[in-house]
Amino acid sequence: MDKETKLVKKLKRILRRLRCPRWLHHFGPKTYQFVEHLSALLMRAYCRLSYRRVKRFFDLLGIHCPTKSALQATSKKLDSCFWDKVLAVTSGKPYLIAVDSTCFSRSNPSYHYLRRIDGALPKVPIKASLAYDTKKKKVVAAKIRVLPAHDIRDVEPLLKRSKPKILVADKAYDAAWLHDYCKEGGIKAHIPLRAYGKPRFHRWDARQTAAKHFRKRIYHRREMAESGNHSIKQTMGASISSKKARTIRTEVYGRLVCHNLFSLLFWRFRTEPIQPQRFYNNFLLSSL
Repeated sequence: MDKETKLVKKLKRILRRLRCPRWLHHFGPKTYQFVEHLSALLMRAYCRLSYRRVKRFFDLLGIHCPTKSALQATSKKLDSCFWDKVLAVTSGKPYLIAVDSTCFSRSNPSYHYLRRIDGALPKVPIKASLAYDTKKKKVVAAKIRVLPAHDIRDVEPLLKRSKPKILVADKAYDAAWLHDYCKEGGIKAHIPLRAYGKPRFHRWDARQTAAKHFRKRIYHRREMAESGNHSIKQTMGASISSKKARTIRTEVYGRLVCHNLFSLLFWRFRTEPIQPQRFYNNFLLSSL
């Protein structure tokens, strides 16, 4: 129960830093606080439950929880600006980010049933472009799209929200305008060049300058983004149960916020052995 109290206190601290109101409405009945709505939505995203099951689960534990219709109305009210601020508060200011995109399916059908009816796989997945802090292994910024789009269309808002010093991305983000944007913002871009053949004009633009200072060791930090996408899908599922765009956005952002909140707890209470060199350095520091 003490850990649950600490988690509730952490959510209250986040809402105070964001200067959010105690209640979502001004003239309505003051029955449920905003932190109770937010904790129920995060629990729904983390445990992959429906609104009814979250309400029933909280009632069994004796926790004050809003009704199903109230949670649905709250998930529609919360916009992307609020969730971007929550991600920024829970992740901090990054130095090096890795940008990558992943997709969530709209449903989770039975492949045995699809094979029997000769049905096709569900298409038009939900696309999420994420910016990861490779040091803290947290999501700094995100862009959710219901319709398919190219990966490079979402990189500019991610850079504006995160404001890093170094950017690593794959070949899908190799564009001249992106290198110019990073050069103007003082961002070092480590993006491999595409194989377009021999260039017609030999001029040193921002793209070729970034290719000259490309470091493969820094570029391999991009693998942290792929492992983060895998971690989110393995722990909280790869399919979305919401149907409308606003509720889909709330569900995906809720999973990202849960990833940032619980990653610190997983790192603090992990059970794998400490590296020998790190143990030796800590031993020397403690003996001084």
